[in-house]
Amino acid sequence: MPKAKVTFQDIGVSVTVPAGTRLIEVSEKVGAGITYGCREGECCTCLTKIISGGENLASPSVLEDQVLKDNMAPRGHRLACQAQIIGGEIVVKPA
Repeated sequence: MPKAKVTFQDIGVSVTVPAGTRLIEVSEKVGAGITYGCREGECCTCLTKIISGGENLASPSVLEDQVLKDNMAPRGHRLACQAQIIGGEIVVKPA
């Protein structure tokens, strides 16, 4: 199974995770500062800035895309509960 490296800029921690993992799952395991509410992609609480490696995340679902638009999320931000890692290296920080 492919692996990916995720770096949480807020706490300076990098971890290697299997592809298919969602950012919020990794954040919980390492104690990063990404907060969340619903975990269903509806509340926008887990909005996360993708510093680099956005191409290493699966494209936003229709739901995530709509929630980002409805909440006027800045470009380069994703919902950590929805953003699925597909490989490579990604650097993120809480929005």
